[in-house]
Amino acid sequence: MLEAKGLGKTFATTLPKAGRLKAVRTLFSRDRKIVTAVNALDMHIEQGEFVGFIGPNGAGKSTTIKMLCGILHPSAGEVRICGLSPQRDRRRVARRIGVVFGQRSQLWWDLPLKDSFDILAAMFRLEAAAKERQLAKLEEVLQLRDFWDTPVRRLSLGQRMRGDLAAALLHDPELLVLDEPTIGMDAAAKRQIRDHLRLLNDQFGKTVLLTTHDMDDIETLCKRVIVISRGELLYDGGLEKLRERIGLPTTVRVTYAGDTALAPGMRIGDGLTAASEEICVESALGREAAVSFNRERIGVMEVLRLLSAWGDIADVHVEEPEFEEIVSRIY
Repeated sequence: MLEAKGLGKTFATTLPKAGRLKAVRTLFSRDRKIVTAVNALDMHIEQGEFVGFIGPNGAGKSTTIKMLCGILHPSAGEVRICGLSPQRDRRRVARRIGVVFGQRSQLWWDLPLKDSFDILAAMFRLEAAAKERQLAKLEEVLQLRDFWDTPVRRLSLGQRMRGDLAAALLHDPELLVLDEPTIGMDAAAKRQIRDHLRLLNDQFGKTVLLTTHDMDDIETLCKRVIVISRGELLYDGGLEKLRERIGLPTTVRVTYAGDTALAPGMRIGDGLTAASEEICVESALGREAAVSFNRERIGVMEVLRLLSAWGDIADVHVEEPEFEEIVSRIY
């Protein structure tokens, strides 16, 4: 569905001058600095995948998205969407992709939502019957009729984003590219958008590339994640393998039937395994204690067996590291 090989993008910026009339001198200066936004990036996405595309601010995500959509021309490498170049076959590619930018709407601000769809249908030269069929499908997933006649400027952020998703899908594209689709939304609106995106992927088979800083979006929706930093690929694979690669510890919180002699900083084990070096007591107070360990080296049941030597266990709670913490460690 999407393939990028050796993708690169550089920009030339003018070096600022110092001293008197520095603004005028900078304006007419020919001194340039080459800035690399994306460097030798490879990407391959199969049909039907839901892929997260993440990185810190300034990593080159938006630049990459614009090259994938044909808005920018790469300085090196090439992009193929369904075998076509977004730069050379822009019109043909535009019919096969839908793009949503969370901070920019493609809807007409003062017109009712339905009028925006009429205009977009005319732009893509959709027949009236084809437009109505597609809107009927989208209505099942996005539930647009409740604000069908409402001017876009009066829609809530969640309603407008559902309208933007419908607008991107009106011409029935095969690939959906989303850049920060839940930015600025409250928890309820984010949950709605996530549910809609999951349905679009599961029921309609849309291939989705999602860029976001909300790690809950990634963990909830994506089976695969691509991480870039400073324009270069850091990781491409599943979420579980990413957890393993970072090696953040699992935490087990136990409640004993009575007070425990465990103390923070202790390392526990029975001397028969290497567990004494792998299980660390993070906190202990009264009947409650928390220990951390690497699940790649020792299982939860073994940890509980060792903890039971310190008293009768009444309750257990296992906590995996937060995905946001994992991504923060990568950055």
